[in-house]
Amino acid sequence: MAQSPQLKPPSRALLALEGRAVLELGWFWQSLPILRLAKRGDGHPVLVLPGFTASDASTAALRWYLNERGYAAFGWNLGRNLGLRAGIEPRMLRRLRNLHWRYGRKVSLIGWSLGGIYARELARQHPEQVRQVITLGTPFNLSNKANHAWRLYERLSGETVDSQQHLLELLRAPLPVPTTAVYSRSDGVVAWQTCLEDEGRKQTENIEVPSSHCGFGHNPVVLYVIADRLAQPEGDWQPFDRRGLRRLVYPKAASSPQEAVRPRGRYHGPH
Repeated sequence: MAQSPQLKPPSRALLALEGRAVLELGWFWQSLPILRLAKRGDGHPVLVLPGFTASDASTAALRWYLNERGYAAFGWNLGRNLGLRAGIEPRMLRRLRNLHWRYGRKVSLIGWSLGGIYARELARQHPEQVRQVITLGTPFNLSNKANHAWRLYERLSGETVDSQQHLLELLRAPLPVPTTAVYSRSDGVVAWQTCLEDEGRKQTENIEVPSSHCGFGHNPVVLYVIADRLAQPEGDWQPFDRRGLRRLVYPKAASSPQEAVRPRGRYHGPH
C-alpha cells in the first residue's frame, strides 16, 4: 500500500494536550465505584504489552484493575519497549506460551500503541493460544509516519520505518481471533485514522473513546471498554453494545480506515 498523503501526525496543539494523561489517572481512581460495576472476569490470563519507550510500570493501573475484576493480568517482563530489538519476538512468544500452559486457557492480549502491533502479530502467528486482541491507539493501518514517534523509533531501534513498509501490509491483514481497536480522535501522538480496523471483517470492531494517547492505560472510559470486552464468554464474541446511556460516552465509531480519511472538516481538539 502506498503512503497515504492525506495523513499527517496530530497537530502540535493535540500533542501539547497529552499532559492531560495525569488528570486521567486521577479520574481513574475517582471512577472506581463505577468501574467496579463492570462484569467480573472468569479468571483467564491477560497479557498487557506496553507502548514505545514504556515499561510495565505504565500498565500497572490497568493490570491492577483487571486483577481486581477477576482476571489474571500480567506485564510482558521485558523492560522498556524500545522497538523490535534482537530477541524480543521469541521472548514475547515464550511469555505467551508460558501463560497459556500455566492456566490451560487461551490468553487475551492487550497492546498499547506499539505494544498493539506486537499483540496483533502474536495472535496472527499463534491463534490457538490467543482468545482476543485489544489494541489501544495502535497505528497499524494506512501510514507508518502519521505519528510523532517514528523519528525516535528509528534512532532507538536502528531500523527505518520506510524499510518496514512491508510489515505495515502484513499488520493490516485481518486477524484469526476477535479484535477490538480502541482509538481517540484527540490522540496527540498518532493519527487516529491509522488505528482503525475494517469492521466489514468477521469479529472485528472499532471503539472511539475520549482519551489522550498517554492515558489509554488508565482512562476510566477505556478501562470500562476493556473489562466489557474481556468478560465475554470464550467463543461467543459480540460487538460492543452502545445502546442506552453508553451512547453519550461512546459515539458511533468509524467503520473503516478508508471512511475515516474522507474529508469531513478539520478536527481541532477533543470532544
